[in-house]
Amino acid sequence: MDADAVNKQRAVVLVSGGLDSATVLAMAQAQGYDCFTLAFDYGQRHRSELVAAENVARTGGACEHKVVKLDLSTIGGSALTDDRIAVPTEAGSGIPVTYVPARNTVFLSIALGWAEVLDARHIFIGVNAVDYSGYPDCRPAYIEAFQTMANLATKAGVEGRTITVHTPLMALSKAGIIQQGAALGVDYGQTVSCYQADNAGHACGVCDSCRLRRDGFEQAGIADPTRYQQA
Repeated sequence: MDADAVNKQRAVVLVSGGLDSATVLAMAQAQGYDCFTLAFDYGQRHRSELVAAENVARTGGACEHKVVKLDLSTIGGSALTDDRIAVPTEAGSGIPVTYVPARNTVFLSIALGWAEVLDARHIFIGVNAVDYSGYPDCRPAYIEAFQTMANLATKAGVEGRTITVHTPLMALSKAGIIQQGAALGVDYGQTVSCYQADNAGHACGVCDSCRLRRDGFEQAGIADPTRYQQA
């Protein structure tokens, strides 16, 4: 197999340390991609997710794991990047305060840059339009628009080396995601999904992300391995 064919099987996989991205990594590996994982230290309050992301990358067989540091807390605007904004513990209407302005656009742009450096033709991200919190940058229309931009704005795209953004979780429920990940051997006990997990990765059990995760395991009929904080 020539080098060009090999590079077509390289993929940059965004990993947050959470349940969804761990599943996406397992899916990409199962499809035969050589996975290069990318996490972000972006000033988030739930920093234990970075340790979880590293563990997920290591046990998930990543060829290389990279952490990019950028500080979105300098602009704030989200309960995840501004300690003055409380993380909600009850479901509300509209786009919640846990939405981080332009986060997926920033993350995908950096993933796109690394993909060009690696001559990788694929980017995987765990966005979901079913069991999600109403974030505008998790919708199919957004991903389609980003992919169009990616192939207009890169040397690779202009030269015909099309880069594809894969969203294998887009139409799955949380229970469906968990069932597929469990079938692929994902260890969900090492993932952290909580918006305000403590330094050891223990979940609060009351935020929106914890609720979606807990309900997902229950509906999937799989024991919840989440480590919760003491009451």
